[in-house]
Amino acid sequence: MFAINFYSELYEDQLRRGRKSATVRLGDKSDKYRAGQLVWITIGQRFGRRQKLFTAIIDRVEVKIAGDLSPRDIQRENPELRTLEEVLQLLSRIYGRQVAPDDTITVIYFSPVSE
Repeated sequence: MFAINFYSELYEDQLRRGRKSATVRLGDKSDKYRAGQLVWITIGQRFGRRQKLFTAIIDRVEVKIAGDLSPRDIQRENPELRTLEEVLQLLSRIYGRQVAPDDTITVIYFSPVSE
């Protein structure tokens, strides 16, 4: 079983309320995540204790250039963000380095699974 982990202070409320249905990850993650795969959606700090929120199915995995993110991609990543620049700033903060429009990213779309 794979997990997609999120930092609780940024995303816990959106995940619990079903407002977040995609994640943007830096680099090409298509070898790790595939459509139809079941994953745990977890929150917590890297290398620390994590909490499972729910099981999800990956609906689609798209590798693209960050500058090609659509408004719908942005909304599904974080409904509070409106522009590509805001997404790039957030990714830069998460990854600890400047993320540019020409960087390769992976958008992972997921849906909760009722158990």
